[in-house]
Amino acid sequence: MVKFGIISDTHIRKNDDKTKIKHLLEQLNQAFKDVDEIIHAGDVCDEFFLEELKKIAPTKCVKGNLDNITDLEDFIVFSAGKYNIGVIHDLPENVESLFKENNLHILISGHTHQPIIQGTPYKTLLINPGSPTKPKPPPQKRGFDKPVARPSVITLKIDEEGLLTTFIINLKI
Repeated sequence: MVKFGIISDTHIRKNDDKTKIKHLLEQLNQAFKDVDEIIHAGDVCDEFFLEELKKIAPTKCVKGNLDNITDLEDFIVFSAGKYNIGVIHDLPENVESLFKENNLHILISGHTHQPIIQGTPYKTLLINPGSPTKPKPPPQKRGFDKPVARPSVITLKIDEEGLLTTFIINLKI
């Protein structure tokens, strides 16, 4: 079994309010207390925050459009159990092509600041953890109350038999 903490779009800079950063890290420590690894889908912004995440658990990260961190790749692929997992900040126009070209089962992305766990017609899974610091509400659906933006991260667990379990965790930021 493996469990991942998934985060994106933290947008943390060194000169940000230290109290808010500390509170965010406390929330992330709680949300990710039993994860094997953290996956950050870009827009960390400054390297010091990436180092703070590594204190919680080993961390993989891709480059977002606002990152000031060298040596981050735009796209990474790794395996967990029988699944090939890709991580990218912003989804390309042809997501299906990206899945097929890289033999992906799961694609983790960020950029939208809106959490999503969604299957696709081509039997793959899209995951976006939203943003713990600058969340955006999902689109309004007719007949439903106006959606609320909530700070969020996601956990993804893959058990020994390949069963996936995902949870959106709303933070109190």
